[in-house]
Amino acid sequence: MKGNQCFEVTCITCPIGCRVSVVAADGEYRFSGNQCKRGAEFAIAELTAPLRTLTTTVRTVFPNMPVVPVRTRGEVPKEKIPEIIRELSKITIAKNMGIGDTVAADITGTKIDVITTNAVCSEQ
Repeated sequence: MKGNQCFEVTCITCPIGCRVSVVAADGEYRFSGNQCKRGAEFAIAELTAPLRTLTTTVRTVFPNMPVVPVRTRGEVPKEKIPEIIRELSKITIAKNMGIGDTVAADITGTKIDVITTNAVCSEQ
């Protein structure tokens, strides 16, 4: 990395939501604005390998519940989200499922499962 690069991120590890300013130069990072060390750790992760929990919906065959809310069981690389959404758009749930049941295991090779966040029932 040549020269100084400046970044600003909003930390989401706690409700405070610190605006963390980062100056990166020659592999070193300087931080300001974070109220705890988690802010600095979040900023480094956000700049080098950002992760997110994905929440979305998946289609079902049930007229009374045409879609069911789902989420990833853990965080996935942010750049994988469009690919994950494309894979989930190919899935249609055709059986009853409970909360936390796996809809897609190891989605796109992330080693993270996608699970239901609501029960899927043919009759409600």
